[in-house]
Amino acid sequence: MDTRVIASAPGTRRRWTLTAVSAAQLLVVLDGTVVNIALPSAQSALGMSDGSRQWVITAYALAFGGLLLIGGRVSGALGHRRAFVIGLTGFAVASALGGAAGNPETLFAARALQGVFAAVLAPAGLSLLSTTFTEPGERGRAFGVFAAVGAAGSALGLIAGGLLTEYAGWRWCLYINVPVALLAVLGTALVPADRPVRGEGRLDAAGALLSAGGFAAVVYAFNEAEPLGWGSAKVLTLLAAGVLLLAAFAVVELRAPHPLLPMPVLLHRARAGALLAITLMFVAMFGFYLFMSYYTQTVLGYSPVQAGLVLIVNALAALLGSTLIAGKLHGRVAPALLIVPGLVAAAVGVLVLTGLTARSTDVLPLYLTPALILTGLGLGCVLPPTAGLATADVPLRDIGAASAAYNASQQLGAALGTALLNTVAASATASYAAGAARTSPAEASVHGYTTALTVAFGILLAAACVAGPLIASHAAQGKRENRR
Repeated sequence: MDTRVIASAPGTRRRWTLTAVSAAQLLVVLDGTVVNIALPSAQSALGMSDGSRQWVITAYALAFGGLLLIGGRVSGALGHRRAFVIGLTGFAVASALGGAAGNPETLFAARALQGVFAAVLAPAGLSLLSTTFTEPGERGRAFGVFAAVGAAGSALGLIAGGLLTEYAGWRWCLYINVPVALLAVLGTALVPADRPVRGEGRLDAAGALLSAGGFAAVVYAFNEAEPLGWGSAKVLTLLAAGVLLLAAFAVVELRAPHPLLPMPVLLHRARAGALLAITLMFVAMFGFYLFMSYYTQTVLGYSPVQAGLVLIVNALAALLGSTLIAGKLHGRVAPALLIVPGLVAAAVGVLVLTGLTARSTDVLPLYLTPALILTGLGLGCVLPPTAGLATADVPLRDIGAASAAYNASQQLGAALGTALLNTVAASATASYAAGAARTSPAEASVHGYTTALTVAFGILLAAACVAGPLIASHAAQGKRENRR
C-alpha cells in the first residue's frame, strides 16, 4: 500500500486547505464554550431544570470525546477530504436543529449530533493539513495558523457567546455555525483530493466499542465530579469503568489485525511527549479560563460581554505566539525548544494571578493583562509543534488515528481541567470561609481561585519537566539519522 503523503499541491489550493481547515477548527473549539454563556437564557426559554441543563454541555463533550478515535478511522476509510465535507455538513445541520429546538430534549440531541460530526471533522481537518503541507517552512506557517485558531477559539467562544446572547438571542450561538460551516464546505472544492486508505479490513468493532465507552465514561466522570465531588460513588464508578474499558481497549488493539489506534502511534517517545504536553496544557488552561470567567464577573462585577472582551488579550497573544514565534521557527529549532518555554511562560502567567487578593487594586494592568499575555504566548508556542509532532513520521494509513489521538488528548485535558480545578477552588473557598473569622464572600472566593491556580501552575511545570525530555528525543534521533 502506498504510504506516501499527498503530493504538494499548488499554492492556491494549499491556501484554501488552510482556510477551510482553520474554519472547521474554529467551529469545533468555539462550540465547546460559546454555548456556556447562553445556557441561562436557553434554560429559561425551554424550561430546563437545574439538574438537566448540564446536558447541553455534556452531550457535546461525550459524543465528541467518545467517538474521536472512530472518527479518525472513518476519515481514513472515506478519504480525509470527503470525511471533512461530511463532518462540516452534518455539523451545520445539527447546529440548525439546535438553534430551532422547541424543547430541552431536541437541544440535547442536537448537541450530541454536533459532537458526532465534530468527531469526524476534527481528525479529518488535521489529517488534511498534515498531508497537504509537507515542506518544513510552509508546514510551520500552516500549523501556526491552525494552532492560532485553536488557541483563540475558546476565548472567542466566550466573547461571541456573550455578544450573541445579549444582542441576538441564545439561538444564534448555534445558528452562527451554519454559514461558517457552509462557507468552509464551498472552500473544500479547491482542497487537493486524497484517496481513501484501502486494504485495512473491517472496522475494529471491539476497539470501537471499548474506546467509545471508555472515553465517554471518563469524560462523564469529569463532568459529574464538578457538582458531586471526586468522592462521589457515581464519579468513582464512572472513573473505574472508564479506566477498565480503556485498559481493555489497549489490550485489544495490541492483538487486533487492523487496530483502530495502532499502538506504535502512542509508543513513539516524542509523540507521547507531545500528547502529554497538550493534555496537561489544556488541564491548566481550561482552569484558567474558568477563573477568568468567575473572577471578572463575581468579584470585579464585569458583565458577560465585558468579561469576554478581556480575553481578547489572550486570543491576540496566542495568535502572535503561534504565527510569529512557533510558525516561523518550525523546522529551524527542535520542537522541545518551543514547547518547554511555552509551558513555562504559561506557568508564569498563571503564577502572576496567585498573588491576587480581594483587596488588590489596578487588577487589570498589574495582574490580568500580564497573565493573559503570558498564557496566550505559551499556548501559541505549544500548540503548533505538538500538532506537528502528533502527525510527524506517521504512515498515511495512520494519519487519521494520530490526528484523533491528538484531539482526544485536548478533550480529556479540557474536561479534567474544568472539573478538577473547579473542585479545588470550591473546596478551598469553603475551607477558608469556615476557618477564618469575619471573612467576606469575595475574600473566600479569591482564595479558592488562587489555590486552584497554584495547582494549575504546578501542572504546567510538571508538564515541562516530564514531556520535555520525551520530546527532546525527537531532535536527538533526527541528528543521529542525519549523521548516518
